[in-house]
Amino acid sequence: MTQYFGVDWLAMGLTFSAIYLLGNKSRNGFVVMMAGNLSWTAIGVWAGSYAMVLANLGFFSLNVRGFMKWAPPVPTKP
Repeated sequence: MTQYFGVDWLAMGLTFSAIYLLGNKSRNGFVVMMAGNLSWTAIGVWAGSYAMVLANLGFFSLNVRGFMKWAPPVPTKP
């Protein structure tokens, strides 16, 4: 059995926390999810799962996009 030294538990905790934050309409959920994606990517590298690495790098980029799109609107001058 492969040991990930708790990184798998960290990744799971970050993912659930991020979903909770996003459900509460908190933009910080994207940042937490990005940390989770990087943790899952590390596990994918560790396990030699290129699909896991590619998927989580894709999810990471979608979370960056979500974070940027969810920014407060910039006030415009009348």
